[in-house]
Amino acid sequence: MKIDEQTHGAVTVIRPRGPISQQDAETFGVALRAASHRTLGRLVIDASDVPFVDSKGLESILDIADELADNGQALKLCGVCETVREAMDLTEVLQMIEQFEDVPSAVRSFL
Repeated sequence: MKIDEQTHGAVTVIRPRGPISQQDAETFGVALRAASHRTLGRLVIDASDVPFVDSKGLESILDIADELADNGQALKLCGVCETVREAMDLTEVLQMIEQFEDVPSAVRSFL
């Protein structure tokens, strides 16, 4: 998996490319954690290039979402495909993280 990072003002956007599965979940979690420390609590995951996520991938996303929420900060998702959306819906992850159609919408939500 490749992980890109962009900054849009005070918002950091993480864009993983490829499935987030057990073998990549730790690397993904480390990247999210590092980005969350460099941001002002404004973190977006652009999942437009993520075709699949397993339980370990979901766990890494929830761990960061919880850490940010504990500090009054937020993690938001955008670009989630139907397969990933179904996995997140079944595990009730979608109810815990605000979701948007695209990066500009997610970034604007912090204003």
